[in-house]
Amino acid sequence: MGGLPWQYVFPVGSYSLDTCNGVEWCQRIDAKLLQRAMKKAVRVAGIVKWAAPHTLRHFFVTHLPERGQDIRTIQELLGHKDVATTMIYTPVMNKGGRSVGSPLNM
Repeated sequence: MGGLPWQYVFPVGSYSLDTCNGVEWCQRIDAKLLQRAMKKAVRVAGIVKWAAPHTLRHFFVTHLPERGQDIRTIQELLGHKDVATTMIYTPVMNKGGRSVGSPLNM
């Protein structure tokens, strides 16, 4: 997939061809398929705590401040139009990483 314009973390396994212009493209994986895969992975790993794909997003975001990322960068990464939406994570972020653990370990 080198050099192709899509940036999905979980693309589908096949490509589609646009019949109008002949451009090859890739779609993201269906949300239900990802949820099922995550549920299976959690079970196989022996994790007893509930976890879903959004758990990974939350884990990623809560650890960015530990790496020195500012709120505007985090806002952009999450795709939030309003920084107020991103600020929902600030109570966790303001702990400086010392008390932030993996949601899978809690």
